[in-house]
Amino acid sequence: MIEKQETVEIKPEELQTKVTEAMAKGYRLVAISCTKLDYFQLDYTFDCNLSFLNCRLKLPLVNPEIKSITDIYWSAFTYENELHDLFGIKITGINIDFGGKFYKIKEVAPFGKSITIKTVEGKA
Repeated sequence: MIEKQETVEIKPEELQTKVTEAMAKGYRLVAISCTKLDYFQLDYTFDCNLSFLNCRLKLPLVNPEIKSITDIYWSAFTYENELHDLFGIKITGINIDFGGKFYKIKEVAPFGKSITIKTVEGKA
């Protein structure tokens, strides 16, 4: 069986409304993930009776900031601290803020930095 899965693109300012609607419909928070492209793509994934809802939004690479959803889903603090520590995304209003110490890492926001890929001549 393949579960129903819907992805909706939203604006950052719509996040609180969409998350509140998901909670009201009985969805549970499954994960919050981030991918760095020419922007940060955040995916908030919810499940209700094997039906998945993905709310996808884009944040700029420079000064990315999003409001916490911990007032709606308390357990989101783990994902949000991860977004801050690994990608450098500022999360406002988080219920438990580790202040950049959620992970013991060597450098600040390692996944938010630009990288240079070097190739050896004749090899990809």
